[in-house]
Amino acid sequence: METLLQDKGPRSRKFPKQTELVNEFSSTGVAPRVHPHSIECEQALLACCIFEGGQESLIACIEAKIEASSFYKPAHQIIFQAFLELYQEGIPIDDIIIGDRLKSKGQLDIIGGRQYINEIINRIQTPVHLPHYLSRVRDLALIRRLIRTSTQTIEQAYSDQENVQQFLESVEQEIFKISEGHITETAKPLKDSIDGATALIHKMLENKGALTGISTGFVDLDKITSGLHAQEMIVIAARPSMGKTSIALNIAEAAIMANDRGKTPIPTLIFSLEMSSEQLAMRLLCSYGRVDMQKLRDGFLDKQAKTTLGNSAKVLKNAPLWIDDSGHITMLEMGAKARRLHAQKGLGLIIIDYLQLIAVSDPRKPREQQISEISRGIKAMAKELNVPVIVAAQLNRESEKEKRQPRLSDLRESGAIEQDADLVLLISRKKDFDSQQEEIANVVPRDLIVAKQRNGSTGTVPLIYNKRLTRFENYSSEIDTL
Repeated sequence: METLLQDKGPRSRKFPKQTELVNEFSSTGVAPRVHPHSIECEQALLACCIFEGGQESLIACIEAKIEASSFYKPAHQIIFQAFLELYQEGIPIDDIIIGDRLKSKGQLDIIGGRQYINEIINRIQTPVHLPHYLSRVRDLALIRRLIRTSTQTIEQAYSDQENVQQFLESVEQEIFKISEGHITETAKPLKDSIDGATALIHKMLENKGALTGISTGFVDLDKITSGLHAQEMIVIAARPSMGKTSIALNIAEAAIMANDRGKTPIPTLIFSLEMSSEQLAMRLLCSYGRVDMQKLRDGFLDKQAKTTLGNSAKVLKNAPLWIDDSGHITMLEMGAKARRLHAQKGLGLIIIDYLQLIAVSDPRKPREQQISEISRGIKAMAKELNVPVIVAAQLNRESEKEKRQPRLSDLRESGAIEQDADLVLLISRKKDFDSQQEEIANVVPRDLIVAKQRNGSTGTVPLIYNKRLTRFENYSSEIDTL
């Protein structure tokens, strides 16, 4: 090995090629390094697909972006490719069918004949450990791909030293593709977009001004926005204790309890980075049942309130709502969780509370760059899953210092939020309701400022905030008498 490191000019410190490593190891009697793999896990994963006819197991593989190339052994690549072909044709999978398919393609002898198929089947007794086999095969495939990419990067680094910036960008793109696990086709012909736009136009004309998106539960807001629409990033921003979480929960309630209005419930996922799922559930129970949370905290609820809470619990238990209260979660992890639940349940709405608490992949980056990355990730998730994503965000102190209503420029830490968002809602105290009244009253007026709407007008929506119920309501003139 020392001969490889001798001083031979500018390239004397290069890493030896794989063939050089093999020859060197062979000459010293040491076995060459083999790319990471597990034949046993690959066999077990294939066996799972055969065991139950290639339905749930194969679907799980497809969702996890497992491809034929994910397998290390060439025979396994051939077998899995045959699985995919049978699945696309709607043909169930068993040992006889897969053997006949491989025989018809002249590949049965290549993989070791029917004897090897039987060996795969006998590898396991039950597909119960499918998740382990799947993740192991996928992770090892990603590691092998990373090794190949890294080796190519090292070689390219020695041969291409002219355009360093372009080289770095290409490396970053390759590493990103590995982390994504797959490369998808995103460019679509114009005719597809025109068809979608035409369908949306027809829907608007047929509804004659009625909602074309998900109702927020607030009449005046729905009039301005026509509801929340797929692929939109909706930002709800305010200073602390102004009700960001409350209004997000109210919108979630309106979505999951749409059957109260004769509509179909909207499956909703909430990422709660600040509060636990139990705390959110308690707030939702009190809000839906209109039970005083302060009395509940004090432990003094009358019999009627207890009955109401019990009835609310029975109703909400069946509502299509999922809460993920992971305290430290990155945008990539959030996207993966949402993608998986969406594939299983068909999500219609995602809520994130709140943006500034999302963990970043590289804490060394400037804060503004971190927030920009998160903001772009949220918008990308809305587009990929084709659902509206609501995200709560903090405002800076400027509006309070200057004693004015908030505006777009008050969004904290990054202008990227303003740029990426399709709809920005700012919660503000009402101008003619002073701080003393705000402190004393249990029911206070709020202005919900539609500061930005990419596809519509802006304006101000008056609302009522009930502190004890932690609930926003449609505005009523009764508040003026308080």
